Amino acid sequence: MRLLLVEDDEILGDGLVAGLKMEGYAVDWLVNGKLADEALKINSYELIVLDLNLPDMEGMDILRALRSRKDETPVLVLTAKDTIPDRVAGLDSGADDFVIKPFDLNEVCARLRALARRHEGRSAPNIEHKGIILDPASHQVTYNNEKVDLSQKEFEILSFLMSNIGRVISRARLEESLYSWSSEIESNTVEVHIHYLRKKLDSSIIRTVRGVGYIIDED
Repeated sequence: MRLLLVEDDEILGDGLVAGLKMEGYAVDWLVNGKLADEALKINSYELIVLDLNLPDMEGMDILRALRSRKDETPVLVLTAKDTIPDRVAGLDSGADDFVIKPFDLNEVCARLRALARRHEGRSAPNIEHKGIILDPASHQVTYNNEKVDLSQKEFEILSFLMSNIGRVISRARLEESLYSWSSEIESNTVEVHIHYLRKKLDSSIIRTVRGVGYIIDED
């Protein structure tokens, strides 16, 4: 899952990037408000983690601009301001949730999972379909009641496809979701991961729509 982190504190940002990557997120990190606003105009993200006090453009202004473009990407705000007026202003500007500094990384990750669930229209923590149970919190997958060992990228591809059941997802969209700016992607990377997922689960679960992409069918 691709995530944009906007945080100008380098020590805090370094720690967040390391922790979020360990959780499987593909993280793009920016320290400048205007650059973040431009990045959001041309890139697709599943989640945004946004500090409010930023150089060149305040976090509130980024939020307002994002929502004025009808962009519904969930936004988790990081703030040291723990007053009701500040939180009300943030929510009214388009924030989905808040974490008050200093915070625990586990709480940040839990809140991000909750935002992703709500955005996908789910209430249950696990995703279940065709005998597969995928747990985003523990990164565990079972198929027909047996545990399946997946690599991080295999897990993320399966999670993305299961979050979009019935929709064809292109290879380019999968790559966009799985890799940050700094990642090097080989031309057949997605195909290789899909191949191993089919071997570990069932060849019929992920269907190729020739020339378009991949889909997990509803039926």
